[in-house]
Parts: sequence; structure tokens; C-alpha cells
Amino acid sequence: MSLYVVDASVAAKWFFDEVYTAQARRLLDPSHGLSAPEFLLVEVDSLLCKRAAREEITADEARRIRKALRRMPLRTHALPPLQDLAFEVALRTTCSIYDALYVALAALTRQPLVTADRRLLGKLATSLFARHVLWIEDLPV
Repeated sequence: MSLYVVDASVAAKWFFDEVYTAQARRLLDPSHGLSAPEFLLVEVDSLLCKRAAREEITADEARRIRKALRRMPLRTHALPPLQDLAFEVALRTTCSIYDALYVALAALTRQPLVTADRRLLGKLATSLFARHVLWIEDLPV
């Protein structure tokens, strides 16, 4: 079984047809174990509210997606054990503390973080944390 940490940029693609949606959905194969900081749920909630406010989806669709995400085979991790390392990641790379939570989880669990966030990838590219991040197109087939 392949184990990965996923961020909200990947999780959102499970529900919306966007660039890299096919790659993100490949992660849902039962041969993959998926983890994320519990913050991912809040981040996706925020995205759903924004899309509903812009009338890209209805409130009922937002609720359905929210419920579906919580039923997905995704192991969530509490934030307190991640926060000290996330703080250091954010200080050293200038990425947001929110993004750093995903990187911290990847580093602590030794599971690559799969992301579709180019900005995050760029901020980590020259840091010692780069080895913990995997661009979504680079997932093994």
C-alpha cells in the first residue's frame, strides 16, 4: 500500500473537474492510504462556502460534498502534534502556517505530501523540506 499526505488542493479535485482532477482521483484507489491534518476539512469547507457564494455550486451541493469528504478513506491528524514543526517550516520557507501543517505531517509520518499547489511547491523547492513534497503529476502510475 502506498501512503500519502494530501492537501486541500488535491482533495478539492476529488469533487470538481479541474486541471489534475484525474490524477487526484487516482489517489482514491484502495491501494493508497491517505492522511491529512484535520485542518483540511476546514479548508475545504471554506472553499465550498466561497463557491456557493459565487453561485458556482448550490448550498445543497456544498453540503453534499462536505458530507462526502467526511466519509472518504482519509485519516485526519490532530493539529497540536504538528504545530511546532509547522511553525519552523513556515519560518524557513515563507509558506503559510496552514500549508506548513501539511508539510509537517508529511515529514513526521515520512509520507510524501501530494499537492497541486504550484505556489507551495515553489516555496519549498530549495528548502530541506522539498524532499517531502510530490507534485500531483509525478505520482507513480
